[in-house]
Amino acid sequence: MAVVLLARNPTDSVTRGLLPAAHDLGLPVRVLTDDPQAHRDAYAELGDRLGHPQVIGCDVRDVRSVLATIEATGRPLGVVSNSDHLQVQTALVAHYLELPGKDWRSAQRARDKGLMRARLRSAGLDDTYCHRLVSKSPLPEEVSFPVVLKPAEGVASEDVVMVRDRAELVSRVEEVRRRRDGDLLLEGLLEGPLHTLETFGDGERLRVLGGWQTRVSPPPYFIEERLTWNPAPDPAVVKVVLGQLDRLGAGFGACHTEFVVTGDGPRIVEVNDRLIGDHCDFAMARLTGEPLFHDLFRLLIGEPLKEPPGQSVRRAGVVHWVLVDSDGVLRSAPGGFAEQRGEYRLDYRPMKELGSAVRVTGTNRDYLGSVTVTGPDPDGVEAVTGEFLAGGHWVIG
Repeated sequence: MAVVLLARNPTDSVTRGLLPAAHDLGLPVRVLTDDPQAHRDAYAELGDRLGHPQVIGCDVRDVRSVLATIEATGRPLGVVSNSDHLQVQTALVAHYLELPGKDWRSAQRARDKGLMRARLRSAGLDDTYCHRLVSKSPLPEEVSFPVVLKPAEGVASEDVVMVRDRAELVSRVEEVRRRRDGDLLLEGLLEGPLHTLETFGDGERLRVLGGWQTRVSPPPYFIEERLTWNPAPDPAVVKVVLGQLDRLGAGFGACHTEFVVTGDGPRIVEVNDRLIGDHCDFAMARLTGEPLFHDLFRLLIGEPLKEPPGQSVRRAGVVHWVLVDSDGVLRSAPGGFAEQRGEYRLDYRPMKELGSAVRVTGTNRDYLGSVTVTGPDPDGVEAVTGEFLAGGHWVIG
């Protein structure tokens, strides 16, 4: 019996993480996707390592299409996805087939940040200002500036911007409306350090794997510039965030939660029903010393949450993104590589091709590449990271 994996575009988390893990566990995989050729091309050179997953074209955004495809190809052992865009569909399909999965209502709250905020506010767990702007709706008469304008179902910091007055708000809303449909949110600015909490759950128990301290760009944009691994987040903060996740119903599979520690306590920014992305999931597997992709698959087919190791691995790690700093053409940049520098591992992953036109957008799409360094201590990790970044490898002309 196979596992069904719902996907849109190919990602390394699936191609080099989940699919090899499923193959190691002896689980055949059927990939349902609305871009089957892209997946076949991505898997071609790794076929033996992936176990030659079957790729089937399907409108994965439509639950009815997914169910019809599953009916035609056979009942699966489980239904999984690592895409933000497909968590609600995955949860509904799993529920319909009576398979392990997330509560679809929790998945919808994670997908729609306005619903998330309303759920927390109704429980007395959040007092952040939040106002929804549906299509063609007027701006509210009273707005407490500064506020953050964002899409209700946005990803990668796209169209997320801080605005300071009404004239700027009118201009920004008009600008975003020209690019996208869907609801927008006006949200109170959360001031304080940004962190993440990384958890695994089996629907009954939740385990904290660790977290990241996040450095973001100065306002008005919110681009993630660097993550620093924290294997043991503050227990008092963790307790509050876990209480908020419990109220949202987030307790199955992987969960990547971003929150700000404000003067009034932790406030969740967003919940992602998946592993952390941008190759941080691979770094986290090295930092914890655990086979996270394998463990996640075990949860998704209904196995109980694994107990933490007797002695946790305490390693240091940094993920640093190199950003576009001017419009132009990328003339020079390193190729992808991984190497040991003494006790430290340095990985570089290019995210733009040489010769491609680049521009400053104020989103996570500005990444030229990611530098990941892991090792036994924070000082050494910072030294290796700084040495590589100082090499003048990136030239835009």
